[in-house]
Amino acid sequence: MAVRAAVLPAVGSPLEITGIDLPDPGPGQVRVRLAAAGVCHSDLSLSNGTMRVPAPAVLGHEGAGTVVAVGEGVTHIAPGDGVVLNWAPSCGTCHACSLGEVWLCADALSGAADVYARTTEGTDLHPGLNVAAFAEETVVSASCVLPVPDGVPLTDAALLGCAVLTGYGAVHHSARVREGETVAVFGAGGVGLAAIQAARIAGASKIVAVDVSAGKEELARTAGATDYVLASETTAREIRARTGRQGVDVAVECAGRAVSIRTAWDSTRRGGRTTVVGIGGKDQQVTFNALEIFHWGRTLSGCVYGNSNPAEDLPVLAEHVRAGRLDLTALVTERIGLDGIPAAFENMLAGKGGRALVVF
Repeated sequence: MAVRAAVLPAVGSPLEITGIDLPDPGPGQVRVRLAAAGVCHSDLSLSNGTMRVPAPAVLGHEGAGTVVAVGEGVTHIAPGDGVVLNWAPSCGTCHACSLGEVWLCADALSGAADVYARTTEGTDLHPGLNVAAFAEETVVSASCVLPVPDGVPLTDAALLGCAVLTGYGAVHHSARVREGETVAVFGAGGVGLAAIQAARIAGASKIVAVDVSAGKEELARTAGATDYVLASETTAREIRARTGRQGVDVAVECAGRAVSIRTAWDSTRRGGRTTVVGIGGKDQQVTFNALEIFHWGRTLSGCVYGNSNPAEDLPVLAEHVRAGRLDLTALVTERIGLDGIPAAFENMLAGKGGRALVVF
């Protein structure tokens, strides 16, 4: 069956809206009609080569929709069910999974190398990050779908699949922010805004949002930021000035840039915690000297997918949504057409009653 999709013909090329031939679901597979897809910065990183992806491919890893059909052996969902796409399903058997660290599953992205569909001319297509959400419909492994929690609109649920899990998990699972602590969040895109809301939910006493754009301040304050700082060479000094010259207890870096990682570290108090969520390129080199690592006693840690377990965390996030503590619509910045993501993508989904959500 032919559907339309946004195809990445080659790394570094713009996406092309075109028809693709999508097969019926085979054993253990599910066909989903997309209601919404998030345009995340990771999609840009895949398209420009910062992260590797087999091409040609259909990108998109934040998605939600309705099950159209299921293959043999699929029993946990049925046609008509609303689902959230899970781009990093855990295998349950590798070393990381045996330790309970499912976000580090060695086989989570193995499906990205598969051929899941073909162009109408017969060219093989790969599903970027397993789920190929930049399309009217997709076919995925049954392990890549989770039921949409009650009380969460289907057109907003896509954000639960990456931005929210990542930002919320960075605060609650990686940095483990405690009530009364001070927090700085670097980057007020979708993940950063989710992290700000998570810090507010955790009871942080001060939440400093940092971004290069003055236009993000209103969004950040709506999410829960108590302070807003425009990124500059004096950012760390300004954050320390706002925290009794100590620095924040926790810094969460969501941009993936060497300068912001270093600034986040410098903004953290002695003995504080810096969590790096942003995905930077190999050219982004961060340096520290041995003496400062000893003297400051800070912890610097990476964070993959918010150190989250989607099956366990989605119900928790849904409860925050239902209680009004977590606002999914506050994460969306409508900037379709940015960086090679064509406006036609939004029109493609809108024509089917869907929605493209930009959460850079």
